[in-house]
Amino acid sequence: MYLFKNCEVYAPGYLGKKDVLVGGQKILAIEDRLEAPLGWGIEEIDGTGLKMIPGLIDSHVHIAGAGGEGGPASRTPELELSQMLMAGITTVVGCLGTDGMTRNVESVLMKAKGLKQQGVTAYMYTGSYQVPTPTILGDPGKDIAMIDEVIGTGEIALSDHRSSTPTVSELIRLVVHSRIGGMLGNKAGIVNIHMGDAANPFQPLYQAVEMSELTLKQFLPTHCNRNVHIFEDAKYYGKYGFVDLTTSSYPYFPDDEVKPSKALGELLKTGVPLAHITMSSDGCGSLPQFDENGSIVKLQTGSLSSMLDELRDAVLQENLNLEQALQTVTSNVASILKLPAKGNIAVGRDADLVVLDSDFQIIHLCAMGSWMIKNSQPF
Repeated sequence: MYLFKNCEVYAPGYLGKKDVLVGGQKILAIEDRLEAPLGWGIEEIDGTGLKMIPGLIDSHVHIAGAGGEGGPASRTPELELSQMLMAGITTVVGCLGTDGMTRNVESVLMKAKGLKQQGVTAYMYTGSYQVPTPTILGDPGKDIAMIDEVIGTGEIALSDHRSSTPTVSELIRLVVHSRIGGMLGNKAGIVNIHMGDAANPFQPLYQAVEMSELTLKQFLPTHCNRNVHIFEDAKYYGKYGFVDLTTSSYPYFPDDEVKPSKALGELLKTGVPLAHITMSSDGCGSLPQFDENGSIVKLQTGSLSSMLDELRDAVLQENLNLEQALQTVTSNVASILKLPAKGNIAVGRDADLVVLDSDFQIIHLCAMGSWMIKNSQPF
């Protein structure tokens, strides 16, 4: 058991200076003052001058590797646990991506199981860019309903030259099956959408809703800051549906992309509800840039650490308060993906805790109640 003393707790709402008791995998108590009973063997950690936040949730990570748009040598490697921890991330959602042809969903599932065995939390989307999309049990709804780690479908590519250009009917059928699988498995059953560079990128989603009983909140479109025109459309779309900002590509493509921390502030100013906005890293994914002929001219790999960087910049550069910015990588993600034990510091929730200094450097990190980083060192 651990007792954190005198931390400024952002749950993500600001709770003030609190003592936080952790036992097993859960948060046991949060009080102004807690004393460890003698003989209980409770370890005390002094959090004076430090901030405690929930472990970050990264809803878009290519945990088993990705890429390949530039040929076999451009395939990216799979996620290493240290990449998560040094980024303050305690929960990931894995996905396949562009290559649903030479890679398979089973490898993503086994990587998620491996990460869980290492002490962190891992979920996944079934499928890939393509429609019909690859699955494990033959149908995305079955995967979601019957496989613990599978919580939705994605990333399905739309408005992109790498998309299989599904018809509206095909898209509706995919989303309905995912939704029903979610109902049967008590999961989100959401569909993660890769948004490309085409004009009117959200049009397929609007059409799917118009022609069915679906709502926009059945989709989680990502890369909504990939260029200026999609971001302008996202300012309207985000008032009715979810908007996910990709954090890892801006440093590589600053002339094209809208910086995520800046985008967050602009979305809020235009009236997009904070609860509709999330940020994810696209970690371990390939970040290609194509010319007008469709040839690759630049290729980078997504970094998970970008999410913590953009959280910091939202606070220190864009002057957003930490409570607001933090929701986009913790409680909002947990709510949208229906992960009730995640994203908040509260009694009974999973003990995924990150303790930061004033420069957003990680001092301590616990995942599921176990030390992963202690006194700035891997444990």
